[in-house]
Amino acid sequence: MTTHYFSETPTGPEHRKQVEVEVWGRPFTLTTANGVFAGDGLDRGTEVLLRESAPPTGNPTVLDLGCGYGPVALGIALACPDARVDAVDVNERALALCRDNAVALGVRKRVRALRPEQVEPGRTYDEIWSNPPIRIGKEALHALLLTWLPRLAPGGTARLVVSKNLGADTLQRWLVEQGYGCTRAASSKGFRVLVVTPRVAA
Repeated sequence: MTTHYFSETPTGPEHRKQVEVEVWGRPFTLTTANGVFAGDGLDRGTEVLLRESAPPTGNPTVLDLGCGYGPVALGIALACPDARVDAVDVNERALALCRDNAVALGVRKRVRALRPEQVEPGRTYDEIWSNPPIRIGKEALHALLLTWLPRLAPGGTARLVVSKNLGADTLQRWLVEQGYGCTRAASSKGFRVLVVTPRVAA
C-alpha cells in the first residue's frame, strides 16, 4: 500500500536527512525524512507562499495548518520573535520532525506541534498559513477548511497557496460562497496565494 504524506503513521523505516532552506532572507537547516510532504526541501507552492507574503509582526497567535516538518511554522517563529505558532498535522512523523527542528532552532517554547484534536476547542488565530493538502479530495478539503477557518479571530487573515491546475480559482469562488472574504494576493509559477478573511455576520 502506498503511504501518502497525509497518512497518520507512515510505513517503513524512517530515514532522516538535513535540508537547507531560506525563509525571508534567513537561511537555516531542517531535518526531514521520507514519508513526509516535501521531504527533499521546500516545495514550489510553499516557496511561492513565503516569497509572496510578508512575515507576521507584533505578537500574533498563528496556525500553520498542515505543517509537515515545520518550514513555515519555524520560519514565522524565527522572523517574528513574539509570535506563538501552532503547527498542526495528522502525520506523526512530520510532527516529531517539527518538534525536533523547533528545539534545534531554539524556538521550542513558541512552537507547538500538535495533532488536530490536541488543539483547544476555543483557540483562535490572528493568522492561518497553509499549503493545504489538495489531493485529499474536494470533500475532505472543504471539511478541513470549514473546521479551521472559523477559528480566525476578528480581523484575522488566512493565507493559502493552491495550484491553479488543482483548482485554486474554483476554491476561491467556493470560499466566497461560504461567506468568507477571499482575494488573490499573488500568482506565481502556477500557484495562487489566496487571502481569506472571516465570515461577515449576517
